[in-house]
Amino acid sequence: MGEYVRKLLRATMVALALSGSVLAPVASHAAGEIDLLDSYIGDWRGEGALVGGDQPEPFRCRLGVSQGNLNKINYTGRCTLVNATLSISGTIAYNEAERRYEAAMSSNAGYTGLAIGRQSGGNISFDLREQAKDRAGSDVRIGARILLVGESITVDFEVEFNNSGDVLTASVPFSR
Repeated sequence: MGEYVRKLLRATMVALALSGSVLAPVASHAAGEIDLLDSYIGDWRGEGALVGGDQPEPFRCRLGVSQGNLNKINYTGRCTLVNATLSISGTIAYNEAERRYEAAMSSNAGYTGLAIGRQSGGNISFDLREQAKDRAGSDVRIGARILLVGESITVDFEVEFNNSGDVLTASVPFSR
């Protein structure tokens, strides 16, 4: 697997990890759910290491969460790896009609997607899964889990190259 493909896939993993444009409006009587989302407004920073290659590769991320329209929260983020920068943006909201959290995002790595959130108490988790092809046409499985827990955001992700069996993983804890 070429270095360019590795860098592109790493950027895609980080994009998936920072999910976020919601498709449905939020009803005003979902106040508790909106308050929970609003508690994440602010500036966040995180760092971690990409594990699974020749050696761990450190990276740093910034995430800004702000109040959006119709009781949504917007976010913009940027992560830097050795020779790559990834930008993402999106929104997260509570879809009252479906009684669930939804997050969608877009990135400069070409990924756009929607994730359904699962709530357990005051915690929300979003799981993203996607099958993709690398530049050589080989299958790649990409997965990310975003955890909104109390005063923290944690992102766990992995990429599995189906032909080689290589797996890249990372966990990034964010704090204010």
